[in-house]
Amino acid sequence: MPGHGESSGDRRALDREALEALRHHIESSAFHAWAGFELVSVEVGVVEVALDIQPHHLNPGGILHGGMVATLADTAIGLAVRSALPRDRTHVTTQLNVHFLEKVERGRVRALGRAVRVGGRMGYGEGDVVDEEGRLLARASGTFIVLPLD
Repeated sequence: MPGHGESSGDRRALDREALEALRHHIESSAFHAWAGFELVSVEVGVVEVALDIQPHHLNPGGILHGGMVATLADTAIGLAVRSALPRDRTHVTTQLNVHFLEKVERGRVRALGRAVRVGGRMGYGEGDVVDEEGRLLARASGTFIVLPLD
């Protein structure tokens, strides 16, 4: 519902600006660059993040480390929640559940995060991590506290 003096079209333009600001914020993140994450797409409530698996992402058994899978899922879900928040709010993960379903040793993996419920104090989202063939590697859910942006 638009605020005072806003039409639906104005609101959509504001959302686009906020999403571009989010994209810039993530693309300039030292953590995401270090991890090798790529922001593939951003829409309100839906975010896709990808990772090209490198040798340093593998555990001693030669498969993608579960911590990388969990971090990829957390990033996609968290950003999906954040994309649905007003510009003056942010989020912090309070709980993350990850069900590891398949292993992967090489290639590109993608996480698609979806904001399921975003409120004034809490957010909840879900996400899937898949490989290049579309095999479901992990399914995750997360709960986030919503906070004022400092």
